Amino acid sequence: MNAAKYRTVFTLSLQNTFVYRWNYFLRALFGLIPLAGTVFLWNAIFKEPGGRGFGGYTYASMIYYYLLTILASNLVTPTEDDWQIASDIREGQINSFLTKPLSYLGYRTSIFLAGRLVYTVVTIVPIVIIFIYFRSFLQLPHNVSTWIVASISLVFAAFIQFFITYSLALMAFWILEISTIVFIVYSFEYFLGGQMFPIDIMPRSIEEVMKWLPFYYELFCPVAIFLERLRGAELIQALEIQSGWFIVTLMIAQFMWKRGLGHYQAVGG
Repeated sequence: MNAAKYRTVFTLSLQNTFVYRWNYFLRALFGLIPLAGTVFLWNAIFKEPGGRGFGGYTYASMIYYYLLTILASNLVTPTEDDWQIASDIREGQINSFLTKPLSYLGYRTSIFLAGRLVYTVVTIVPIVIIFIYFRSFLQLPHNVSTWIVASISLVFAAFIQFFITYSLALMAFWILEISTIVFIVYSFEYFLGGQMFPIDIMPRSIEEVMKWLPFYYELFCPVAIFLERLRGAELIQALEIQSGWFIVTLMIAQFMWKRGLGHYQAVGG
C-alpha cells in the first residue's frame, strides 16, 4: 500500500512535469553554451608549451570529462525542488501531510525521480547530438563492471544531491528567505563537485581533503569511475565514503524535518 501511494505520486508528477517539457528542453539547450567556452579554454591551455598533458588528462579526455559531467548533471541534479519545498512550508501546503499517512520526504523523492526522468527524456536529444559531434573523443569502458559501478555511484550521487537540497529547503521552517543559503552551498557544489574542473588535477594534499566532503561524490565520483580514473583501493574507498554520505545526508534530512515541525505554525494551506 505504501509503495502504491508513492507510485501514484510518481505517475502524477510525470504528467505534471511533462507539461513543462519545452522549458526543460530550452534550459538544457542553452545550458550547453558554456561547453563551447570550455572547449576553447582547454584548447588554448593544451596548445601552450608543455600543455600536452595536464593532471593526466589530454585535450580529448578533458573534453570527454566535461561531456560526461553535462550528462551526469542532467541525470542527477535537482531543479527547483528546493524552491518548491520552501514554498510548501511558507504557504502552509505541508499541513495536509501532517494529517495523512504519507511521508513528505517520500512524496518529494517521488517528485524528484519523476522530474529527473522527464528532464532526461526531453534533453537527451541535444546531448546525443553533442556526443556525436565529439565522438572522436569518446573512449567507452570495455569492462561491464565499470558501467555497473559507475551507475551505482550515479544513483548515490543523485540521492546525496537531493537530500542536501531537501535539507536546505527545510531551512524555511526557521527563516523566510533561503535563497542566500542555497546559492552559497550551490557555489561550493559547483567548485568542489567537479563541474568547474576535474578534482584530480588539484594538488594531492588538497584532493585528499576534498575526498572527505560530500561535494566530491555529487558529480565527480561517478564520472571518474566511468573514466576509470578511480581503481582498486581508491575505488573501494570512494564507494564506501559515498555510501556513508548517502546515509548521513538522509539522516540530516529526517532530522531537519522533525526539528522543523517543532517550529512550524500551521497557517495557510
